[in-house]
Amino acid sequence: MNKKAELFKNYLAEKDINCFELNEVPDDELETAVFRSQIEVAGQKLPTMVILDDSIYTMIRVRIASAALRADNEVDLVKAINELNSQYKIFKYYFAADGALILDAYVIDAPDTLDSDKIYTVLDVIVQHLQAEYKNIMKIIWG
Repeated sequence: MNKKAELFKNYLAEKDINCFELNEVPDDELETAVFRSQIEVAGQKLPTMVILDDSIYTMIRVRIASAALRADNEVDLVKAINELNSQYKIFKYYFAADGALILDAYVIDAPDTLDSDKIYTVLDVIVQHLQAEYKNIMKIIWG
């Protein structure tokens, strides 16, 4: 396990945070560790990952909706997502190849250090944002 993952694991234990499952990526040269959880918003459980490796980046990823982008909603949805992306600096939305809507945030630390409080703060900002915007996004997706 990489040093940042060890630090985050210890942080979670110290704070008695038990909502993450740790998965290490086998035979990965960056020693990637994935902490999986869910964010509950409007009764939906959104898969969430904190991805830690030997690089300077920590990635937080939330899968907002599967098969979100379709021909019948593309114009309105892309416009709405572009507007959200222009408003928020800490994270960005994008569409995966399969049309899923993903939210990513990156936090930078030195390779062997980690500010776990910063990671958790970013997660909190994402939760607050989704509580405010999720229903609006889903209205466009469900059209």
